[in-house]
Amino acid sequence: MGGLWQRLAHNRIYVLVALIALLAGATLMAGGVAAYSYYLATNAGYSTQAQAAPLPSAAPAAVPALPGVGANSIADMVNRVGPAVVMINTTVVEKTSGMDPFLNDPFFRQFFGNRLPLPQERQSHGIGSGFITSADGYILTNEHVVDGAQDVEVTVAGYDKPFPAKVVGTDKELDLAILKINAPKPLPTVQLGNSDQTRVGEWVVAIGNPYGLDHTVTVGVVSAKGRPVPVQDRIYKNLLQTDAAINPGNSGGPLLNLKGEVIGINTAVNAQGQGLGFAIPINTAKDVMEQLRTQGKVVRPWLGVSILDVTADLQQYFKLPDRKGAIVGEVMNGSPAEKAGLQVGDVIRKVDNQPIDNAQALVDAIAKKKIGQSVGLEIYRGGRTLFRLVTIAEKP
Repeated sequence: MGGLWQRLAHNRIYVLVALIALLAGATLMAGGVAAYSYYLATNAGYSTQAQAAPLPSAAPAAVPALPGVGANSIADMVNRVGPAVVMINTTVVEKTSGMDPFLNDPFFRQFFGNRLPLPQERQSHGIGSGFITSADGYILTNEHVVDGAQDVEVTVAGYDKPFPAKVVGTDKELDLAILKINAPKPLPTVQLGNSDQTRVGEWVVAIGNPYGLDHTVTVGVVSAKGRPVPVQDRIYKNLLQTDAAINPGNSGGPLLNLKGEVIGINTAVNAQGQGLGFAIPINTAKDVMEQLRTQGKVVRPWLGVSILDVTADLQQYFKLPDRKGAIVGEVMNGSPAEKAGLQVGDVIRKVDNQPIDNAQALVDAIAKKKIGQSVGLEIYRGGRTLFRLVTIAEKP
């Protein structure tokens, strides 16, 4: 009997220890929960009730877009401007002699006698782009798009058949042309921007018809400004460079800013490099568009000299006091410069009291003069300063 009581007492000790441990654990847990709830309420800005609320569902992922550009801004702009972009198809007829080169050999000429082949005609077709600048149907494009074309047709969005187009004005030097079509109702037009205010790094959009794929849209940035680029027999002096894809058929189409304003005319692509496209600044076109419409050409003031910058070697050779001005390298026969007595080696230092720092400054100063206007030139010749009066003529 005594052994039984001893075992029960011994078991009660174990039960008591277990109860004490259980109570201690519960107390520690309650304190920990209370402390954590206090931390959330004071430091994290949440209440314990807020923790019990269900978590909000995740927001839908944002639509990827270009940096600084809204998801639909380019698409909206293209929808607005696109109808004013046109496709230009040209037909060029070339006459060939049809003569085999072997007929230049005396033996073959003796054999055939005078029975030479008659001249033949060969047709070639070209494609380009353009954009409508006025609701009555005037279109701006590149001169090389319509150069030598006998027939020009313009396809406008919303019309089933192309319109025959008349070339009303061209300028090879600037590579610009104005076409005219007659539509049954006012046409959509583009808005011309200010290319001088365009900055390197701005987003731009090109719309055109590369390889005949009408209304193709490409996006890039303005990579550089003022690029001089030689293309075949043309030398472009002041082009916008862009990495927006420009391909054959894009020529003459608009380069647009994100406002939908035309800042350039897509003109050339560098076939040897990727991401190298070029456009004529729209301000260049705005200066001459009225002349092209009304006179069919660009009227340019002409002095009649070829000029050079004053280099260190030329300064030493001509014993010049400094490197300011433009050196006359050639005087054209019958030109205003010849009539005024200018000579090779003269240094033109001022035009109507405006200082001339280099050759380009002289070109810019003469370009601002009017045909028939008398202009005073300050010239340095052989250690002496001379003055000549010259009458500006139209460039032939």
